Amino acid sequence: MAKAVFPGTFDPPTVGHLDIITRAAAAFDEVIVAAGINQSKNRLFSPEERLEMLTELTAPFGNVRVGSFEGLLVDYCRAEGAGVILKGLRSAADYDYELQMAQLNHAMTGVDTMFLPTRSENSFVSSSWVKEIAKLGGDVVAFVPPPVHARLLDKL
Repeated sequence: MAKAVFPGTFDPPTVGHLDIITRAAAAFDEVIVAAGINQSKNRLFSPEERLEMLTELTAPFGNVRVGSFEGLLVDYCRAEGAGVILKGLRSAADYDYELQMAQLNHAMTGVDTMFLPTRSENSFVSSSWVKEIAKLGGDVVAFVPPPVHARLLDKL
């Protein structure tokens, strides 16, 4: 397969994100990990910090690069020449939401979406939960890659 875009907010990137990236790198010729930038949303990490973390995490993969987008994801995919959006799924609730988005994206542009189920050990890991646990003083070392953990502790 040619080129896929793995989009997300990655605030912060988790071990679940890294697992999807690792598996996608083995399945596609090129993977773009694309951080969505929405200036109206309040994020813990700035767009630049998220891109720096993603760049560090994806450095070992020769066919993975990091990008960012504002606006419609499908417009970004077209601009990058990517025919596939890659989405990780943790639960049936994720599937219900993502299926509708996939159908809408395909209807608008013909860009397909592929779903990659999370590994069971990551099925409960989300950036939102990681931030909440860390803010309350909990240990999140198992849920984020070591470089992200260091940045998270510095941030909080």
